[in-house]
Order: sequence, then C-alpha cells, then structure tokens
Amino acid sequence: MNIKVGDTAIVTQMITDDDIHTFADLIGDHNSVHLDDEYARKTRFGRRIAHGMLCGSLISAVIGEQLPGRGAVYLSQTFKFVAPVYPGDTITARVTVVKIRVDKNILTLETVCEKQNGETVITGEAVVLVDEPQA
Repeated sequence: MNIKVGDTAIVTQMITDDDIHTFADLIGDHNSVHLDDEYARKTRFGRRIAHGMLCGSLISAVIGEQLPGRGAVYLSQTFKFVAPVYPGDTITARVTVVKIRVDKNILTLETVCEKQNGETVITGEAVVLVDEPQA
C-alpha cells in the first residue's frame, strides 16, 4: 500500500437548489426545512438548509475516487453536524489518513467538511478497507 499517515485529498462542490431537490427525491427525505422556503424562514436557520447527509456524501466521493480510491469499502463513518449548509454554499470535503493497520489494509481517516469561508460544517472519522488488486 502506497498510502501513508498524513495523506490528504479533497473534493469541492457548490450545493445547489437542484442538488437539494434531487437528493430529497433520491432518498425520500422531503423535510420542509430543506424544501419549503416559507416553512424554513420560521426555523432557527431563517432559510432552507441542505440535508446533512448530502454534504456528508461528498466525503464518500473523496474516499471512493481519491483516497484511498476505487475499491475502498466503508467499515464505519461518524458525523458531527456543527453548522448548517445553505443552497449556494460551496463545500470542501477533506479526508486525511490518521492511522494505518497494515496487516488488514484498514485505514482510519479524519473527515471534515468546510464552507467557502472556512467554517467547519461536519467533522467525523471513517474507517475503510483497502482491498488492493493482486498483480
């Protein structure tokens, strides 16, 4: 395995209104705080927010496509949602290797999502299995 502690990868994506509606339809979560402007205005957020898991799924994109990449299999993931994400926010998901269990090809990863202004919106930890193809 060519991965080492400290390796980091990111993906950045703007969360659009279309993303929120598509995600709601895909998973069946049509909570008004995500989809109804009038309802959301009356909440503590003052406007609609994106689904936390929509933003969290960007972490999965980093893991599956970059670090460790294709073939990686989730064993676990924790999320702490610490700030809201609004339509139009640009989110950067960052994954950093913090521990490697070489005998089992298991990585422990710090996972963080931040807004365009640097505000952290999600923190967590992922554990993934890297089943490298044999030559």
